[in-house]
Amino acid sequence: MSGTDKFSTTRRNLLQTGAAAGAATALFGGLGINPGMAAVARSEKPLKAAFSNAGLQATWCAQGKQAAEWWGKLFNVEVTWFDGQLDAVKQRAAIDNMASQKWDFVAIQAFGIGTLTQPVNKMIDAGIPVIDMDTLIAPLDQIKVHSFLAPDNEFMGASVTQALCNAIGGKGKIIMTQGALGHTGAQGRAKGFESVVKQFPNIEVLDTQPADWDVSKAARLWETYLTKYPQIDAAFFHNDDMALAAANIMKARNRTNILIGGVDAMPPAIQAVSEGRMFATVRNPSCRIHGGAIVAGVAAVTAGEKSGQGIPKHVITDGPVVTKANAAGMQWMEDHFLI
Repeated sequence: MSGTDKFSTTRRNLLQTGAAAGAATALFGGLGINPGMAAVARSEKPLKAAFSNAGLQATWCAQGKQAAEWWGKLFNVEVTWFDGQLDAVKQRAAIDNMASQKWDFVAIQAFGIGTLTQPVNKMIDAGIPVIDMDTLIAPLDQIKVHSFLAPDNEFMGASVTQALCNAIGGKGKIIMTQGALGHTGAQGRAKGFESVVKQFPNIEVLDTQPADWDVSKAARLWETYLTKYPQIDAAFFHNDDMALAAANIMKARNRTNILIGGVDAMPPAIQAVSEGRMFATVRNPSCRIHGGAIVAGVAAVTAGEKSGQGIPKHVITDGPVVTKANAAGMQWMEDHFLI
């Protein structure tokens, strides 16, 4: 290699390191993470990480995969994906496979709490840092994950429900369509919903059945609801995919007067909010959670950051309610993998 080539390579590495550190600072700057983690540098040697989330059929999970791979390239991490397929049994088989291999670190969003404890403990016992994403693999006092990155699900459920209740004037009929009941994120969103509607004695909750994040199941439920209930004023869905699937049924039945609220603030939902087809959604920051898992893993491996010290045991990833007023700005943030 010539001196010029060496200079170019060194300069490129410095630029990549600086870009990674700057991006990490942008990613974590507003989360109260200590400066050591926020400024973690790109790994000098290639790292191998395994990721799994609930199922790539879900838009939130697909966006998370894209973000993890983008952040992985920035930090010199090769990401291998183990799809959960929105099925606890299939995800368990995938994580059993993951646990049979060697990784520098892993990051997992479980489809249901308690379904992956044994293979995850096997990896933890082998010294592999495990980053928990979005929903609990197991209660934090029962499993030694390196860090848990998750939104405030109760806040998300409450904030969208509050917006819906205010919009219908504090009276009328509402339905909540839940995600998978074993998912701690869904449990938090339901708790947030319930905390708000109980403050409105003139609002009647017609139904709260789960659709398990499955758009086909959500559509079938709403076919039934629209036949059964002549009046539905508002609907809260635990994710945007289910909300938009139900919106299609409402449109086909000419019931477009129902105000729709979702969770995740995925691009199709942001577009729907902008166009008035959805009333509101709230950002479950998929990019920040999956990108943050990359940064946390790199910090653990290359900088020796300890769980609960350099890396907080529990990181709350914030995300605002999205309405017509801020939809365009939210889409820009997503496009740049920052939230």
